[in-house]
Amino acid sequence: MFTSVILAAGMGTRMKSEMPKVIHKVCGKELVRWVVDESKKAGAERVVSIIGHRAEMVRPVVGADTEIAVQSEQLGTGHAVMQAVPFIKDYEGYVVILSGDTPLIRAETIKAAVEYHRESNNSATVITAELPDASGYGRIVRAADGAVLKIVEQKDATEEEKKIREINSGMYVFNADALVWALGKLTPNNAQGEYYLTDTLEHLKNDGRRIGGYTIADNDEIRGINNRVQLHEAETIMQERINTRHMTNGVTIVQPSSVIIGDDVEIGNDTIISSNVVIMGNTKIGSGCVIEMNCKIENSVIKDNVHITSSVVLNSEIGEGTSVGPFAYVRPGNKIGRNVRVGDFVELKNDVIDDDTKISHLTYLGDSDIGKNVNFGCGTVTCNYDGKDKFRSKIGDNVFVGCNTNFVSPVNVGDNVYIAAGSTITEDIPDNALSIARARQVNKTDWKGNKYNK
Repeated sequence: MFTSVILAAGMGTRMKSEMPKVIHKVCGKELVRWVVDESKKAGAERVVSIIGHRAEMVRPVVGADTEIAVQSEQLGTGHAVMQAVPFIKDYEGYVVILSGDTPLIRAETIKAAVEYHRESNNSATVITAELPDASGYGRIVRAADGAVLKIVEQKDATEEEKKIREINSGMYVFNADALVWALGKLTPNNAQGEYYLTDTLEHLKNDGRRIGGYTIADNDEIRGINNRVQLHEAETIMQERINTRHMTNGVTIVQPSSVIIGDDVEIGNDTIISSNVVIMGNTKIGSGCVIEMNCKIENSVIKDNVHITSSVVLNSEIGEGTSVGPFAYVRPGNKIGRNVRVGDFVELKNDVIDDDTKISHLTYLGDSDIGKNVNFGCGTVTCNYDGKDKFRSKIGDNVFVGCNTNFVSPVNVGDNVYIAAGSTITEDIPDNALSIARARQVNKTDWKGNKYNK
């Protein structure tokens, strides 16, 4: 039973950004949101986010599923954790302190650190890592029994201490009562006038309480993001993790280094993902699909055996056996049936399209309900907007729509209708009708105005 406290109040000046550091994204998800989600996966019964700089921007990212405390002044890590005291002062479990700029931390690591803390009967546990080069980090000095004696900063380390490769990650596990007690002992007794969280360890040790150290297996998990280079490095690592997970589960990714897949995406086995593909949000892709190069898919449901080529699909559902693209734009709100053909340079918006319909090329359909086995000729347009309001049209089953047809919404077209090419439909069409809505052709013979006859 534990509560996570996530430190996300800093400015992040080295990012050189108008946005707070913790809301920059890795694989489509904000840095701090990665930490929140991993905490929850690890079993945190409550998450407390400490926000400060540009709090109005960070608050909606950490979301309604966390408690929020605001650090109005940034006076050090100890001061940040002090803001969580109202949430933990009567808490009987453990408190995990995490950094909002370490998106690579895993739920398994958090869970294992808490379990180590419990089994070792520690009052506090420092989460540590072994680095080949520990320059710049606080070194962990241990006692013979493995307890942490102290954390010594590089500038204060002796020559022997500088040889230590085990470093402080800045993440901890505390007994809640021990943490609250130690925070009450903190003073800003330094040149910066700040409260340091590491000082709580000294207070606990001086009180005779045991401080442990849990060493993680993957050093990447402690990577903090301070600039755009480190942001890119974290994105590369996270992208490899996610893609490896999908490939292990039976997905073929042709060129993994060029494919970005969000953490929440689900993909069925025997699906093939080609290069330069971005799949984000709450997207679910079925089995046996082919996602060709240069596709972007967000928050969509793609059923089995769908083939998408060089197209954009947003907030839509695509039925089994349907093909999309190349160069199609499936805007939000579409529900597309089975075995539908959405061809090149087709744009769809807020449509319901039934099975076996063909929209092969150069067509815009918006705010429409379309039946089964409809064939749209090239250049079809639904005129669904009058400059103020949007209107829906309905097109029945087995309709043949000739090229260059305009539907001036709202209109209702019945079943088994044939519409002549070049028609502009402004009135409803009954079942089984032929509709011709174009001016009669007139030929002027021996026309003297023809410039080619001059």
